[in-house]
Amino acid sequence: MNFPHKPPPKRTAHDWKDYLQESDGLGGILAKTENLAKLKTTLHLALVALEQGHLSPKIDAGWRSGAQDELFLLVGSASIGARLQQILPSLINELAKNGLYCKAIKVRVKPAPPAWEIKPRDEAKKYVGPKGFNEVAKKSWQELLEKLAPDSGLRKAVERLLQNKSK
Repeated sequence: MNFPHKPPPKRTAHDWKDYLQESDGLGGILAKTENLAKLKTTLHLALVALEQGHLSPKIDAGWRSGAQDELFLLVGSASIGARLQQILPSLINELAKNGLYCKAIKVRVKPAPPAWEIKPRDEAKKYVGPKGFNEVAKKSWQELLEKLAPDSGLRKAVERLLQNKSK
């Protein structure tokens, strides 16, 4: 049996925002990013109202996992954390005035990055042992060679050693 051919599907270019807005793919990421941007803006406005706007760039904000009513602030230093702890009740009230309701705010100091880093060794810096004998060692082996019998196996080994290790 011959079936009639299907017309080719119409392929049209989609705007990249269409893919971001689909709920099954990147839409969830876009929504979370927009929510975090709104949270950061609202937090900045509240801090400005409390005359602490200079702290805003030093704070990472987010919701505590599992709870949408507990705000989590990650700060870079203990002094910023202590200052935020002092104004928490006022900050919660200012956030509520700006339309962001939360019951509690947790302030944590983020760990500092390590001051050191591990670097691989350069090939040029690897230890290279001595390639031959120094003068004292060479003289000692020569003296031993003179004391050995001419047909000795040990003499032949010392001769080979002196030939291979000579500078």
